[in-house]
Amino acid sequence: MATEYGQGYGLGFPDSERAHRLPAGLRAPFEARHWRELGYLLLSLPISILLFTYAVTMVSLGAGLLVTFLGIPVLAAGLAGCRGFGAMERARARGLLDLEVADPEPLRMRKQGFMAWMGAVLKSGASWRSLLYAVLHLPWAVFSFVVAVNFWAIGWSLLTYPLWFWLFPLYGGQGGIQLYGDETHRIYLDNAFEITVTALVGLLFTLATPWIVRALTMVDRLLVHGLLGPTRLATRVVELESGRGVVVDTAAADLRRIERDLHDGAQARLVALAMDLGLAKEKLTEDPQAAARMVEEAHGEVKTALQELRDLARGIHPAVLTDRGLDAALSSVASRCTVPVEVQVDLTARPVPAIEGIAYFTVSELLQNISKHARATWAGVDVWRVEDRLMLQVVDNGVGGADTSAGSGLAGLAERLDAVDGILVVDSPVGGPTRITAELPWRAV
Repeated sequence: MATEYGQGYGLGFPDSERAHRLPAGLRAPFEARHWRELGYLLLSLPISILLFTYAVTMVSLGAGLLVTFLGIPVLAAGLAGCRGFGAMERARARGLLDLEVADPEPLRMRKQGFMAWMGAVLKSGASWRSLLYAVLHLPWAVFSFVVAVNFWAIGWSLLTYPLWFWLFPLYGGQGGIQLYGDETHRIYLDNAFEITVTALVGLLFTLATPWIVRALTMVDRLLVHGLLGPTRLATRVVELESGRGVVVDTAAADLRRIERDLHDGAQARLVALAMDLGLAKEKLTEDPQAAARMVEEAHGEVKTALQELRDLARGIHPAVLTDRGLDAALSSVASRCTVPVEVQVDLTARPVPAIEGIAYFTVSELLQNISKHARATWAGVDVWRVEDRLMLQVVDNGVGGADTSAGSGLAGLAERLDAVDGILVVDSPVGGPTRITAELPWRAV
């Protein structure tokens, strides 16, 4: 945890974050993002035709063959193909729209074999959502393709009309493009005013096209995220599985720490104490004064061992937390900090013991970091409740530079909080002050 404090951040800004000289509206038609989004819409039409044709053909064929056994494998193969196309669409959205969508839940097969695979494909909700995407995306792709191409083509053709008029002064034998014509009247864009107005209209279309394209791709983002990504329930299951792994690893690490502390601390002292008492017993008749000195030394070792056992028990779960709650327990932790600490606890009720214990150890860990690394002269702890969340905030006026991304103790603390749907937010600029906020779910006793 030596890298938690005093680690600075770069003060330079990358080129992409420097201030642009042109406003966003003027530079949008020339940005790479616009061309990527336009390319996405242009590719959507042929890809959606392929997807729609494949999906409808395979599903229709499979449904028609359901009267025989062949219909089931054909339908499963069609759904598996739709899942493959879904992976391709996620990759396309990632490359052109910068949209990160996680893979949907994998197939869950209890047994191995082709029959188990078919059953898993047919039961998977991700397979049917991929099929739904293949069917629904075609009409939207046609609409977005037509709108994007027309706005782009009209905008740039009108904007560059003065150039074309200069290169081709006669168009079909006439001086300019015909804007309107009937049996008696014809209007041509052939004078300076009309050419200027045409270019201005083209400029408006050109400037509006990137935002229209962006609005169209927003619908594609929703389709890809909603139909080709994992469901909220599946995401929640993955989070719980990850959180369970963190809890198991944390519990194993705590057990190893307790075993190490017992073996290297209190147990070693008790062994030495037993040996000293044995020697004192042997010298009791020969040299009573030496035996008395050894007993006195053993008495000091007993006190030290008892103190270590108390510290170890406090590290497992302090009795003051169980008896008197967070206010008294945090005040006790603050009294052992190397800097003055102000503690304010505003709770009208106590949370469940599990959340209370996590809150206690979170504040204890943060105060230990302040003692070891912050070089602060003052610290403060605030605890309060906001609706169904328990809020913790630890501040200090130290050197700052705390960072959870450096693989430090703060990163492990953030993982522990995440395992119970908690959040750890670190605000620690170089030079201080440091403000660390933890948020835990509130569950009352």
